[in-house]
Amino acid sequence: MSAAVVIRSVEPEGSRQASRMSAERIRLRTLLTLGCVMACFVAIGGQLVRLAMRAGPDIKASLAEPLGRSWSRPDIVDRNGRLLATDIAVPSLYADPLLVLDLDEAVEKLASVLTGLDTAELRRSLADKSKRFVWIARGLSPRQAQRVHELGIPGLAFRSELKRAYPQGSLAGHLIGAVNVDNKGLAGIERTLDETGKVEPVQGTMRSPKPPLRLSLDIGVQHALAEELKRAVSHYAATAAAGLVLDARSGEIVGAVSLPESDPARPADWLDTTRRDRLSNGVYELGSIFKTITVAMALETGAATLDRLYDVRQGIAAGPYTIKDPYPQGRPLSVREIFLHSSNVGAGMLALEAGAERQRAFLGRLGLLEPMHTEAGPVAPPLLPKTWGKAETVTIGYGHGLSVAPLQFAVATAALLNGGEKITATVLAGERERVPQQRVVSSATSAKLREIMRLNVTHAAGTGRRAEVDGYRIGGKTGTAEMPGRGGYQEKAVISSFLGAFPMDAPRYVTLVLLFEPHSGEGAGDRITAGVNAAPTTARIVERIAPVLGVLPRLVETHLGDGGTFDALRQAQ
Repeated sequence: MSAAVVIRSVEPEGSRQASRMSAERIRLRTLLTLGCVMACFVAIGGQLVRLAMRAGPDIKASLAEPLGRSWSRPDIVDRNGRLLATDIAVPSLYADPLLVLDLDEAVEKLASVLTGLDTAELRRSLADKSKRFVWIARGLSPRQAQRVHELGIPGLAFRSELKRAYPQGSLAGHLIGAVNVDNKGLAGIERTLDETGKVEPVQGTMRSPKPPLRLSLDIGVQHALAEELKRAVSHYAATAAAGLVLDARSGEIVGAVSLPESDPARPADWLDTTRRDRLSNGVYELGSIFKTITVAMALETGAATLDRLYDVRQGIAAGPYTIKDPYPQGRPLSVREIFLHSSNVGAGMLALEAGAERQRAFLGRLGLLEPMHTEAGPVAPPLLPKTWGKAETVTIGYGHGLSVAPLQFAVATAALLNGGEKITATVLAGERERVPQQRVVSSATSAKLREIMRLNVTHAAGTGRRAEVDGYRIGGKTGTAEMPGRGGYQEKAVISSFLGAFPMDAPRYVTLVLLFEPHSGEGAGDRITAGVNAAPTTARIVERIAPVLGVLPRLVETHLGDGGTFDALRQAQ
């Protein structure tokens, strides 16, 4: 039987001690590393807390180009929803001067494509290599952008922006207004959109989500009005013209034209004084159409009746001057005939009979002595006489000595014709709740005024007989006011005007036509009075716009007698 042999390996004591020391060193290094990492985290955390607690961190950013900001605007439409103004996306051209390799070539090529470019300013901008962004042209057309692209100039690029577009061109331009290169409103309704908070700053081409702004204008009426006024300017050799169609009950402006027109796409037009809006931005002595107010005042105060006679054969002394009639009748005239023959003496006598205080109070009640405002902006304030004595009372009575904006005058006279209720002009459709307004004259006075205005068109001796249009029962008053100049009034330079309304039995619309410095008229001779140019112009306008406005003709026999009383109700039927 063999014996088992067991061999036991014995590790020396020195080797075990070395192993223990190596493990200890590893543990210490690990703890040291962990401590360093923790210290770093604590330092970073402390720095973050310190930065977060600072009130104003000093942070600087370097941008390669400025932030471009445009304005998103709601559409503008007429009362029937037809588009007048909208935003469209267009390309705008910019450059990085540092990347433009040949400055002279770039300027020369761009100038050949983009007309009106300021080459000197462009050269200075592109020569400054410290800039990384320079606008060259904003709001290019697609064709212009394509031509620039085909030039192949390094350093140029395009950015899409919003730009205002006006599909109707210059039609209604004075009311719509204009915007600047950043799509910010400058004038008219466009400026009102900004002032009422209806525009929004945007980056890029995001269109406005707001509903369209609906104006009271009717594009059909506006077009006819503009076309007939242009025809009148050419036919009567006038220097300018203006026309208005006003809803006599609501105060809504249905049509408003001033020639020469202003194009909304050309903001520089608003700096051209020859293109100012003559309806609201100019004040004028309007002449004999002002007699409508004088007669209404006389009837309302009870100082006169339509049949009361006044001896107009002698002139009225007013300061160093004597007021006389340009076409004296050589006999006393009734109030009805004073209006019919447009007697300056008769109107002056009616004004004197009322007196300066009562005259001023009546004009104030009509809103003719205070500044006026519409949604398209302020209306030029009236120019009042420094003193209001006898001479001023007489001259104001027949339309001189007081200058007022035509729009303000039309709004005042509409109240005299609609039954006596004051209205407020507006260029917005259906925006105002219909509430009872101040009564300025009685319904009886309003009816009498409508009677004599219709008579002025139907009577053979009426100054407005050329305004007659079969079936539409037009009434009105002519006015021929000499324009002031150096040394006094200019006899051959006049404002020829016609204040009209239709249908006269219950007026729905008031019209006002003004021709500035006409040099001819219809009929024999070289007469420039309103009866031979402004009156027939009104007839052509009404004939075109009445069907558009839904006013149907009533074909009856027109009375053109040579005298006698006039029955307004019978004549209007």
